[in-house]
Amino acid sequence: MNGLIACKTCGLVQQVAEEDETQTVKCARCHTTLHKFHPNSRARTAALSLAALVLYFPANIYPILIMEYAGKHSENTVFGGVTTLYRDGVWFVATIVFAASILVPLLKLIGLLFLVTYSGGQFQRERTWIYKFISVMGPWAMLDVFLLAVAVAVVRFGKFASVIPGPGVVSFTAVVVLTILASSSFDPRLIWKEETD
Repeated sequence: MNGLIACKTCGLVQQVAEEDETQTVKCARCHTTLHKFHPNSRARTAALSLAALVLYFPANIYPILIMEYAGKHSENTVFGGVTTLYRDGVWFVATIVFAASILVPLLKLIGLLFLVTYSGGQFQRERTWIYKFISVMGPWAMLDVFLLAVAVAVVRFGKFASVIPGPGVVSFTAVVVLTILASSSFDPRLIWKEETD
């Protein structure tokens, strides 16, 4: 069965043969990638999402930053940073940090696991909505906010304090990388295909 696909760059509508679905397909006019084949998409996405979910909890429990300032020792977790911001009255920033570092990554991981759990004709519209949510929210998750926070802490306290990464940074970074890999490895065509991957 042959399908039609439109190029997002130049708008050319092209016919794609069924055998072409197992390889990368490029536009005949502008050579933009129309479709990139993801072998074992479901299994890879599930494995990466589960690994990220396992590391999600240490990333939020263990300290991200360990600071020595004026003889005082402090260890800061992600959630501890959010509660400190709320306590200091910086509610807007606290809400952004909470959403970008705790809530959105968890929702993305649960959404990815939901996408790979069901196949064929089950919950197609809901899975499509979840996939669109994950695609839109992807750039808003975690890494940028905390890299900025770490950079600000190092620059601001560099001469007066010792700021070193805590054990949670490794888990935190691994969650970010695994979530990005899981999102990019999922093939959205699986949502509407009747056969399983």
